[in-house]
Amino acid sequence: MRPELEIALTAARTLMPEELPRLLGDLEEVRATALARLSAPAPAQMKPDELLDVEEASHRLGVSTDYLYRHHPKFPFTRRLGRKLLFSNLGLAQYLRQRR
Repeated sequence: MRPELEIALTAARTLMPEELPRLLGDLEEVRATALARLSAPAPAQMKPDELLDVEEASHRLGVSTDYLYRHHPKFPFTRRLGRKLLFSNLGLAQYLRQRR
C-alpha cells in the first residue's frame, strides 16, 4: 500500500464511529478526482504561436500574395502590427484542418 494511504487506513481503524462518514466522504472525493483524471484526455502540448509573413502564409494556403493582401479581412488568423500584415501559424493550421 502507498505510504500516503497508510494514514487513511490508520484513521479508518482508529476514528470514532461518528467520524467515519466524514472519512468516507473525503476518500470518495479522492477516488472521484483520480477517476476524472484517468478519463480526461491527455493535455496537448501547447506550441507557442508564430507569426508568418505574407509570403509564407500564401505558400501554405496555396494562393498568391496579392490575393492575401486583397482578402486578408476574411481570414480570422490575420494579425496586423502597424502597417505590417502577419498571419497566426496556429490559426492558419486550424483553418486548413477545418477546410479538409
